Amino acid sequence: MEENTLHITNGDSLTSRLKEEQLVEGDFFTWREMLCEGPTKIKIETEDAIKKRKAFLKKYYRISPLDFEEKFVSQLEKLDHLEKYNEIILWFEYDLFCHVNMIAAISLLLRKGVGTIPVYLVCSGRIEHEKKLMGLCELTTIQLKNHYKNKKLLSIDDLELAAYIWTLYCESNPKKIAGQIKKHSSFEYLSICLRAHLQRFPNMLTGLNVLEHNILEMVDTYQIKNVKQLMGYTLEYQGYYGYGDMQMKRVIARLFQFLDQTKDRLLLSERGKLALQQKKNFYNTQILDWHYGGVKKYDYLYNDETHKLLKL
Repeated sequence: MEENTLHITNGDSLTSRLKEEQLVEGDFFTWREMLCEGPTKIKIETEDAIKKRKAFLKKYYRISPLDFEEKFVSQLEKLDHLEKYNEIILWFEYDLFCHVNMIAAISLLLRKGVGTIPVYLVCSGRIEHEKKLMGLCELTTIQLKNHYKNKKLLSIDDLELAAYIWTLYCESNPKKIAGQIKKHSSFEYLSICLRAHLQRFPNMLTGLNVLEHNILEMVDTYQIKNVKQLMGYTLEYQGYYGYGDMQMKRVIARLFQFLDQTKDRLLLSERGKLALQQKKNFYNTQILDWHYGGVKKYDYLYNDETHKLLKL
């Protein structure tokens, strides 16, 4: 039988590179979604789920419903005839942004009847002799070829675990996700991404989450001149979140009450100092209708001592 491969990539940059450099052969599904933010449904292909995503993306990111239809929804049809493929390759990175999309993609593949078709994962992250974690498009051609050569075959247990975690992500009780952190699987970065997700909920002492707290710490520690430079720092040193420019811009905008801009430097305001020192709770000034999957961000608090969520 002629080999026919479907590559599900994490974005246009990777798809373009794989095609231009002729690194692989086959069909491509480019995953142009950001399911780590906003409301989600387990069955992302349904009319109701698509309607919710369109409304969220239009309201918060000014992405038109037509754009979403053309760039993502239209791609879903590529999964209607999986039987013509001999293998499926998932290309996703080490961060939370990619991992939420990945588990949603796996859940969708199982519903579409992936059956006995082998599913492989190409995932970047830690690279020998490199200090920082690397995205797929940051790899050299040789490194990218080696990653592809050493791709991991996902077992049915791996696929079912990913789909189950996606189901939990879409439900209203994120505390259940904590029980999956120590599960063994072929997903090297899944556990740390799940921890990073739980830490996105507001800290019970300050009302700010880990990422927001770390941004204030950057302002306090480094000689950052302005918000533009702060954006560069946060994108570079955000850890396992994988946020892009649009997402990080929203995060920083929510922190303006904690910042003061002088002629030469960005500083913490009095509120910023109190928040960083955990001397005052700013939950009530931060609360908004913001979803992570099936739950509102401000319906839970994170306890950084017990690493557990508390329902309000």
